[in-house]
Amino acid sequence: MIIRELTPELAVADQLTLDDLEAVKEAGFKAVVCNRPDEEGEPHAEADAMAQKANALGLEFRYLPVNGANITETDVTQHAAILAELPTPTLTYCRSGARCAKLWALSEAGKQDVNTLVETVDRAGLSVVDIAHRL
Repeated sequence: MIIRELTPELAVADQLTLDDLEAVKEAGFKAVVCNRPDEEGEPHAEADAMAQKANALGLEFRYLPVNGANITETDVTQHAAILAELPTPTLTYCRSGARCAKLWALSEAGKQDVNTLVETVDRAGLSVVDIAHRL
């Protein structure tokens, strides 16, 4: 698990396991959002199991499966709404963390300068250059 901070309220991570959730809680996160569809790629912990474990640990959990190759405006709107309702700091995760970073950057489009968004994600070790035209 690699946690990459975007803001003091939001970080992104690669695929979490059930065992990672205890470390997420210990790191001070209050909520977790899964953006990786259960049926995507190699076997990984399904959202229902993650939600049960997160809730048992006192973490809020939301599941918003997003196709990383085709992030829609609906995905962005739903992601922003989920982040607005959850306690912070929040950790979002997917296979690599990239789609979570893209969702955040797209939800901040028009609120923050494009260069600021690109640089913020770059500092976290990810990239949104391929969607910069949407920012």
